Parts: sequence; C-alpha cells; structure tokens
Amino acid sequence: MSLDRPTIKQRAKEIIAASNPRVITVGMLYLLLTVLVEWLGQRVLSVNVSESEAMNYLKYYAEGNYEYAFQYLDGMMPPVSANVIHALLTLTMWVVRAGFLVFLLNTVRATSPALGNLLDGFGFFPKVIILNLLEAVLIFLWSLLLVVPGVIAHYRYSQAIYLLIDDPTKSPVRCLRESRRMMDGHKMELFELDLSFIGWYLLSIFPALGYAVRIWTTPYIGTTKTLYFEYLRGRSATRSAETPA
Repeated sequence: MSLDRPTIKQRAKEIIAASNPRVITVGMLYLLLTVLVEWLGQRVLSVNVSESEAMNYLKYYAEGNYEYAFQYLDGMMPPVSANVIHALLTLTMWVVRAGFLVFLLNTVRATSPALGNLLDGFGFFPKVIILNLLEAVLIFLWSLLLVVPGVIAHYRYSQAIYLLIDDPTKSPVRCLRESRRMMDGHKMELFELDLSFIGWYLLSIFPALGYAVRIWTTPYIGTTKTLYFEYLRGRSATRSAETPA
C-alpha cells in the first residue's frame, strides 16, 4: 500500500487539534529548550577577540610566520572545558528529543501522553546517545563517498530512534538494522514526504520569523513523521483514533 501523503498530513492536524496535553504546548516547551541549549552552546564556545589581537594574527600570517600565527590563534580558541560543556549540552538535547518523540508516539496512539514524557528519554539515555553517535558515524562514512549516499543513509536509519523509544530493551545496533530493513523500498517515499514540507523548512531559516514558524512545524512535522512510523509498522496511520486523554 502506497503512502497517502495528504491524508496522513491531515490526520496529523486532526490529532494536534484534539490532543490533550496539547501537542502545540509541549512542542513549544521542547522548542524553548532547544533554543536555550543552542544559545548556551554559542555562549560557551564564544571567543572574545579584540581588534588588536585579530590584527596581530593577520600580521604574523602575512609575514609568513605561520607557526607563531597558529599558536596565537590557538590561544584565542575556547578551552577544552568549553568544548566538553558544549558536547554535554548536545547529548542532553538528543535525550530530550527522544522524550518529545515518546510524547508524540503516545499522543498518536492515545496511550496517556503527558508533559513528563519530555524526560522519559533519560530513562534509557545511554542507548539514545549511542544510537545517535552510531547513526552520525554511519551517515558520515557514507557521505565520504558522495552526498547522495549520505542522504540515502540518513533515510535508511531514520526510523531507528522510533524503534528504540517503542521498545527501549532493544540495542542501538538492532534498531539501526531494523530501520534499514524497514526503510527498504521506502526511502524515496519518506524523501517525498519531506519535500512536501519544503515551504515550511525554507520559512524556518529566517531570523525571528523562523522561531514563529517552528512553533507550528515542530509539532506538525513531528506528528506527521510519527504517523509515518506507524504506517511503516503496518498500523493504520490515517484512521480516526479516540481523543487522547
């Protein structure tokens, strides 16, 4: 059975409208956490370089004193501790994202979704982190060949996180393997679903306006892709379900 994109997207809107807790509200909280972590990450890695320091570096570089220039540049870089903190913030958001997907899956299935689902990822956070790291490495390695193999790898492993939150007893490697099998013959289908959101993606990149757009796209696209996972699992993603309690 082929995917009915308009119907699955309409079903996502219906679920959002009837949700309790409201998907929009939880999505806004998740978005706020994301923006806060992004801001903290930028602050941690920010480098305060004076104009005179920048001119000195350029002077040494122009004179051909590359060794001293790079030593000077290295001294202006953020300390190791800053990079460690930034990495921890990134890992934390991986776990919170898993919690948001738990909430969306519970909402779609009408299985008692709750605001506290945002923290559910911490219950199996080592697996969430390992899965994300393995997926990133696999996509990177495929990207070394060409851009297209990297994009294909992205879609090949796209369902791994859903498989993990659906059954946290599974290992990250098993989830990646199951995602690869699940997406066999469906990668172009999901790619086309993503393309149907291209207008929203473009609007979201604009400063200020992008944050307002993401208030809607975060729950809308998230709910649609959760329904897509249900579709891949052989469950009806477009039928009317009882209103989440």
